[in-house]
Amino acid sequence: MAGVIQTNRQRPPLPRLRTRVRDRSPGLGAGLLGGVVAAGLGLGSFAVLVIALWISSPYPDSGPSGALHVAAALWLLAHGAELVRTDTLTGVPAPVGVTPLLLLVLPALLVHRAARDATDAGDGGPLVPPRTAWAGVLIGYLSVACAATVYTAGGVLRPAWFWTVVWVPFVAAMAAGSGVWAAYGCPRAPLDRALRKLPPGVRWLLLGSAPRARLGASARAGGAGAVVFVGGGALVLGVSLVGHAGAAQGAFLRLTEGWSGRFAVLLLCLALLPNAVLWAAAYALGPGFLLGAGHWVDPFVSTPAPLLPPFPLLAAVPDAGPGTSLHLVSLAVPLAAGLTIGWFVAGASVSVSGGASAGEGRAPDGAGAGVRAWPWRRTAGGAALACLVCALGLGVFAQFAGGPLGNAALDRFGPVGWQVAGAALLWTSVAAVPTAVVVRGWRCWTSGATVERETAHRIGKPREGAREGGGAAGAGRPRLPDTGAGVPVRYDADAALESYDVLPLDPPASGAASWESDDEARRARWTALTEAAKPAKPTEPAKPAEAPATEATEDARDSAAPEPGPEPGATKPPPS
Repeated sequence: MAGVIQTNRQRPPLPRLRTRVRDRSPGLGAGLLGGVVAAGLGLGSFAVLVIALWISSPYPDSGPSGALHVAAALWLLAHGAELVRTDTLTGVPAPVGVTPLLLLVLPALLVHRAARDATDAGDGGPLVPPRTAWAGVLIGYLSVACAATVYTAGGVLRPAWFWTVVWVPFVAAMAAGSGVWAAYGCPRAPLDRALRKLPPGVRWLLLGSAPRARLGASARAGGAGAVVFVGGGALVLGVSLVGHAGAAQGAFLRLTEGWSGRFAVLLLCLALLPNAVLWAAAYALGPGFLLGAGHWVDPFVSTPAPLLPPFPLLAAVPDAGPGTSLHLVSLAVPLAAGLTIGWFVAGASVSVSGGASAGEGRAPDGAGAGVRAWPWRRTAGGAALACLVCALGLGVFAQFAGGPLGNAALDRFGPVGWQVAGAALLWTSVAAVPTAVVVRGWRCWTSGATVERETAHRIGKPREGAREGGGAAGAGRPRLPDTGAGVPVRYDADAALESYDVLPLDPPASGAASWESDDEARRARWTALTEAAKPAKPTEPAKPAEAPATEATEDARDSAAPEPGPEPGATKPPPS
């Protein structure tokens, strides 16, 4: 007789499984919902705009389904995905890859806000773990994007699958990451981990011995230079549009006759206005931009394609022929950006520190007390790093502002990113580095600032038998800097490398969880905070206890009392 093995172990019911999933991944459901809502709001906004234009059009060439297909395709184009137009005169599909940068703002802002809100638990508790919130928003957003891609695959404007798979997740991931980072108060831990992965030589070349001070000042100076480039490009574009106002007006009127069509053209011009500003900035830098394959437009020569479509923004392109002195004036834009970068770096290199002491190098007679300055090499390096940051950002956006508008001659429109980045780095470095050094020297001379010394913490192969901080073997070892938390900076030495400079990062305190701690540590911290926040019960002051009276205490009290003296007039009895 075959025996049956019985066991009391049973599968947990479905509600218990749901509870386990919810406890292991808190906030994942809210993140998924937030991502879906963000994608739905973006698609809905594009759909409302396209449907309104379709309704107001006097000659619609498709039904509501076609209008919805166009709206979904434009939503994907706003993420950088390239589209393919199938209804061409030759029957050959033509690519459409110029992304209106103003359309990119809406989806990026929606995903950013959804990720920021997904970190809030909603019950007043601690924040949701960053990876959970980021993953939830990204998965929810991309699920809607996949459905929209499949839906538009049968329309007139079809997405190119390769660029859709590349750019849509990239834009969503970057926007969601910025939202989570902002929700956590912009911590330095992700940036420190990214910098720690750089090779030591590259890290020292870029950041030197004061990485955070130089990186912060260079980032601000690079942002100021980018603002100057954008403002200069807008100025060049405005002057060119005013000079070609007649051609721009004629192109606007020839495109369409109805007011609804002209309103659509106006909206398209507004959406492409950031692209035109970046094109003008690339023109001012020298490389210029392409108007068709092999047709360059720059301050020195202009050779646009002969058969350009009539469009108001294209009317601002300089006429064909060599550049004039008026065109060369636009080269002042990169010089102004370089001067701005140098001025900002010089301002950061000379700072006022509170409470300078004599040991810190107080100037005689109190001049320059508390004013400290970077060495000139660090100042020059900070200016070069700011130029690099500005050039990289400008090159990326310039590459994103162009793309194809068709086949053959229309295969490439807009600036080339690497050329714009190289020209921006060259122009700004020539102006920024000398400006930063000269202005820094002038401020040191006028304020009597104390120049800081270049200090670098070097590590190398430890000697045999040497112990950290012990005896004579560790006497010659460089002293680790104090981070203020009582924990020395930890450096991981590589015995196969020569001594090199390391990046002094702030490590987490001993025993403390990082911002990516697990759920148990997070709950423990929250419990400790709630217990500490409870008001303490008032206690009455203790009264001194009275000892019970005993015979010993009575005798001691009687002995301590003074004996009464003799009465007045009484005589002392004679001794016996």
